[in-house]
Amino acid sequence: MRVWKFSDNVDTDAIIPGRYLIHNDPCVLARHAFEGTRSEFAGQVREGDVIVAGRNFGCGSSREHAPLALTGAGIRIIIARSFARIFYRNAVNVGILPLVCEQADEILDGAEIAVNINAGFVETDGKRYPIEPVPGFMQSIISAGGLVGYARNLEEIETCTGSQA
Repeated sequence: MRVWKFSDNVDTDAIIPGRYLIHNDPCVLARHAFEGTRSEFAGQVREGDVIVAGRNFGCGSSREHAPLALTGAGIRIIIARSFARIFYRNAVNVGILPLVCEQADEILDGAEIAVNINAGFVETDGKRYPIEPVPGFMQSIISAGGLVGYARNLEEIETCTGSQA
């Protein structure tokens, strides 16, 4: 996984400019991700790349379009020193795993990175950086592709359980 590095206080307007909020399709939004901030992102990002940032990633307005644009671009993990609360929740809701890493500033742009959620670290260039634990229920939401998929899975389990009685 390749790292796209960002600094502190990356707001949702930087992730997806407001003029594109008329769209809800993640693929359309992805074509404009970081437009005007890091314009090469949309054309060069690959499925499975990782965003690494400083403090307060996703601050600003609470628009869900920002994490949707990133899912459309193939981003499944964001590592930051901290996240804006609403962005963090919106990211989980659409299936992006936000990981808190106090040493995110040390991870370099373009580096190859490996994530080991169970062992609690990310690794790049032979160095390991601890991440905060990810609760099991949150891992389940991410594995289901977001909150809607998770809810559907629960509904299917209840339906199967109910039909066995």
